[in-house]
Amino acid sequence: MDYTKVIYEIEDKYLSPYACKSKDTKGRVFPITPCNLRTEFQRDRDRIIHCKSFRRLKHKTQVFLAPEGDHYRTRLTHTLEVAQIARSIARALRMNEDLVEAIGLAHDLGHTPFGHAGERALNRKMSGDGGFSHERQSIRVVDCVEYEGKGMNLTFEVRDGILNHTRRGNPATIEGKIVCYSDQIAYLNHDVDDAIRGGVISASDLPRSVVETFGSSHGKRIDAMIRDVIENSYGKPTVSPSDGARAAIEEFRAFMFEKVYKSPLAKSEEPKVEHMIEMLFDHFLANMDELPDFILRLDASDKQKVCDYIATMSDTYLIHVFEQIYVPKGWEKL
Repeated sequence: MDYTKVIYEIEDKYLSPYACKSKDTKGRVFPITPCNLRTEFQRDRDRIIHCKSFRRLKHKTQVFLAPEGDHYRTRLTHTLEVAQIARSIARALRMNEDLVEAIGLAHDLGHTPFGHAGERALNRKMSGDGGFSHERQSIRVVDCVEYEGKGMNLTFEVRDGILNHTRRGNPATIEGKIVCYSDQIAYLNHDVDDAIRGGVISASDLPRSVVETFGSSHGKRIDAMIRDVIENSYGKPTVSPSDGARAAIEEFRAFMFEKVYKSPLAKSEEPKVEHMIEMLFDHFLANMDELPDFILRLDASDKQKVCDYIATMSDTYLIHVFEQIYVPKGWEKL
């Protein structure tokens, strides 16, 4: 029995006319044998969950470098929160949940070790060669770095959503736009939660407009933001928060940049991280033979190969590699 036909029938009957239905995907660069159990978006989701880049997210920084405590977010927990928020919005708006989940789970696969500090360092090293951004690197990961350099061959819609998940992007699907807003909802709320836990700010520091618009607690703010997007977008051919919520979100974001993302307390160690990455970049560029074979086989410039390798690293692995190359070893006289 072809179970995907049943899924297509359900989508035709229940999804919004503005949803991207699974049977209407623009497909993959390299055609593959159809599956009679899963739609193409479901297959993409499964490929993403089982790839190495997804597993490495658990050891990549979200905002705070090497925080002491079990409850601070990592890039993996951020990713899971984005996927959950996106599915909640998609379900209410009758959009394709499988598509938003796949985009949400993959949107940060190309993020560097040590968060945006690593992104800044690689952007400087790649200056003159296209620079570096985590959204473009995420596409490189799924297209040609993952699966030992073979790439994951994802569908057009998932790749488009990954590339356009930031505020700069313009996704081709409503589902991609849902992930854009879900990313903002997730990082603003969990970053402020971590900042309060870490003593960078206190709950009373939050702008009055944010508290009045969304609520005084982490859960209330997330719920209010999700509800606003749903209520402002239901039955429409696009998705967005209301004007009032958008203004409060912008003030929330400005507050976070001023008090958290640029806080000396939260960012005091970042220059060390950036220096480490730049030193490793220069080392590998001068010693290309030390790169893994699958990186060396990539059809790219030497600088891009070094960039790809460093971007794949987790925080802990980058420190290990740095120590192996630059920290002297002890020795014993035999």
